[in-house]
Amino acid sequence: YLPRAIGGGEPLDRGRLLAAPLRSAPKPAILEAPVTKLRGAGPKLSAAAAEIGIGSLGDLLRHLPHSYRDRADPVGIGELKLGEEATIEVEVRGSKLRPTRRRRLTILEAEIVDETGGAKAVWFNRAWLADRLQPGTRLLLRGKLEKRGFTVAEHELLESRASGAPAGLHTLGIVPVHPASERLRPQRIREWVWQAVGAARHATEPLPGSLRAELRMPGTADALVASHFPSDHHQAEAARERLAFEELFLYQAALAARRGRRLDSGRGPRLPPPGERAGGWLDSLPFRLTGDQARAIEEIDGDLGGPEPMQRLLMGEVGSGKTVVATYAMLRALEGGHQAALMAPTETLAEQHFRTLESLLAGESAPLALLTSATPAPRRAELLAALAAGRP
Repeated sequence: YLPRAIGGGEPLDRGRLLAAPLRSAPKPAILEAPVTKLRGAGPKLSAAAAEIGIGSLGDLLRHLPHSYRDRADPVGIGELKLGEEATIEVEVRGSKLRPTRRRRLTILEAEIVDETGGAKAVWFNRAWLADRLQPGTRLLLRGKLEKRGFTVAEHELLESRASGAPAGLHTLGIVPVHPASERLRPQRIREWVWQAVGAARHATEPLPGSLRAELRMPGTADALVASHFPSDHHQAEAARERLAFEELFLYQAALAARRGRRLDSGRGPRLPPPGERAGGWLDSLPFRLTGDQARAIEEIDGDLGGPEPMQRLLMGEVGSGKTVVATYAMLRALEGGHQAALMAPTETLAEQHFRTLESLLAGESAPLALLTSATPAPRRAELLAALAAGRP
């Protein structure tokens, strides 16, 4: 899938994509720096980050959000409506832990006020927060007004911000939600990314400038920043499309480069045109080839007559005759004086293919042999010696 240019335009020409150069450059040292360089990334949390593939600042910047939450500006307590989510900026007047009968449930309540009124904020299982909610503490709270009070989903202390993150990072504007784990919460990842986002300017740009200009795509550094902290949803979508295109581009370029190296260095034996053996075998089949089978065989014949090793992927539904086409290719090798092997990923499948080949080649003087991980050692030695002698 090749996306159209952002904002319109023609689809990218696949030929030019595959012909584009593959640039390979080492990551700048700053992107290789471990996440332990960040504030709040101690040994335990950095180990939790490693479990989800985050070891360096570069890994962190490539750990993209899976979604975004659109948080509106704060409203006054007096403007809250029952059942609606909102963000409020408040001051704490007092707090207390309320006992419950359930062993694993703790309820923290705080009296909160702003210039429009007062309310009770409620946290579940956040007992550790009680010591920080001293009178006079200012908070940004995100949650929902319910009968019991303002149930808090996320909070931010507006004073002492050891992480260095700005007020509202978790509760205002377009808030990114990163893939997280039980040991590493999305809020912590968000704070780390905010600290590390300046390193994005050191990211290597793999796309040619002319291609980016044609597709009106942002650079890698801008796309990384916008993917984490976009100004709006359109910018987030454009950034993610840019990074997805980059991944596809590098993958396709790597495949093209590998294919080029194979064609340059690999030399296979040219097989003569199909002879009576392969052609006669096709004529002896109790059915006529389908159009797709005949076309596949024609393309294989063309490849086998060339100087480069053939590398093709034959696709078809179960029962569509892929084994017949493969058997024909094996007979072509035998006609040219070579051996052929059919490999299978499991022993069971190998045995099934062997029985199929025995049936398909029942009238041929083509010696067959089955070699699997279960073949006894004496028989294995015998088969390997026969293979080396060119018999099967």
